Amino acid sequence: MDYFPVFLKLKDQACLVVGAGEIAARKIELLARAGASITVIARTISPIVLNLQTTHQLTLLQKSFCAEDLTEFRLVVSATDNTETNRLVAKTAEQKNIPVNVVDNPELCSFIFPAIIDRSPIIAAVSSGGSAPVLARLLRAKIETVIPPAYGQLASLADSFRDKVKQHIKKPAQRRIFWESILQGSVAELVFSGKMQQAKQQLEQTLLEQKPDANLGEVYLIGAGPGAPDLLTFRALRLMQQADVIVYDRLVSPEILDLARRDAEKIYVGKQRQDHALPQESINILLADLAKAGKRVVRLKGGDPFIFGRGGEEIETLMQQGINFQVVPGITAASGCATYAGIPLTHRDHAQSCTFVTGHLKDNSINLNWKQLAAPNQTIVIYMGLVGLKKICQSLIEHGSPKDLPIALIQQGTTINQRVLTGTLATLPDQVASQDIKPPTLIIIGTVVTLHDKLSWFKSRQA
Repeated sequence: MDYFPVFLKLKDQACLVVGAGEIAARKIELLARAGASITVIARTISPIVLNLQTTHQLTLLQKSFCAEDLTEFRLVVSATDNTETNRLVAKTAEQKNIPVNVVDNPELCSFIFPAIIDRSPIIAAVSSGGSAPVLARLLRAKIETVIPPAYGQLASLADSFRDKVKQHIKKPAQRRIFWESILQGSVAELVFSGKMQQAKQQLEQTLLEQKPDANLGEVYLIGAGPGAPDLLTFRALRLMQQADVIVYDRLVSPEILDLARRDAEKIYVGKQRQDHALPQESINILLADLAKAGKRVVRLKGGDPFIFGRGGEEIETLMQQGINFQVVPGITAASGCATYAGIPLTHRDHAQSCTFVTGHLKDNSINLNWKQLAAPNQTIVIYMGLVGLKKICQSLIEHGSPKDLPIALIQQGTTINQRVLTGTLATLPDQVASQDIKPPTLIIIGTVVTLHDKLSWFKSRQA
């Protein structure tokens, strides 16, 4: 981040605006909405600023700015068309450690004005770091359409019940769950419908029915998809935002982890060849123990939890111990990577079936039904096959597949770092050996691979 987002309390705080034109007037209006006590310095005071004097009780000083003017101010804005004045304001403010904004001059700013969505007491802000203010305003307009004005009333209602809820529900984690339920449920809908009294009554009744010592631990088994964060489902994102703990795999990207609640505990349990951070049985027990401790736990897996994700084993343990859980499917790597590589998994001219297998080596061997996999007119998708690629290709050839059967290896599919290598059973192992290829990868075998050049639509960073 080039700028750290923070909200300043400016009520009754002395703020200085240098300049008194139309742009300065807009900044004065913003500061006044926050309750600031505003002084304006300018050689010429425009009519629009004069009109604001009475409304906002401005102190107007009709003079040129000098360094001695900058005394006990909490914040300074320079909105003049004089470059030397703007530089003097910025330099003096910096020397006195006073936050300063020079309009349309980001390099002189220690803070910037964001595009603001005001649903007081709810405030949202969007910033481009000064690089594209028009884009920030366009994004604000989009956000305005999805945040009803009544959100401010909902926040005020919640504030009026804060002490009551705190007295009734002692545990902070349980209070958070209570408020999430209230703010996303029928009470919120009543507020949005303008039925404030009914909303208040329902909130009161819900609080009385709340059991202070209830154990609300739960596990959410979520498929994170093949890598791109915007391929997550809405439900996955919602549950990640309310989880207390995130238990995640090696194939979950940092961008997806960033979508979780900021204060959630994150526990890494990833596995890679000959290096398991935690055995599967221990992961099963960990999920159960966290839920029994009253935590809401997201078990975040790359791809889909029920396709080579061992999700079935994990929920077996949860069911045996009577723990509530939900399963949220994700886009499996086969579908995601094939789609982004422009390789249909089925096609009436090439493949009438598709088989998913794992190419994971065990005891230096791959135990697969090679005769079935070598049959024509199908697509084979191999997960975790990078290390065993040479053995896979040799075995297919030995069991009847033609040496020139097309094959593709996709690295970091669906992300901007995606790479696609294509060849044949005879040539691809040597191609991969000469490249710096690292997991995650996916292998697709079949004549559908020949469509890659024609149908490839996603342009990766390498492209």
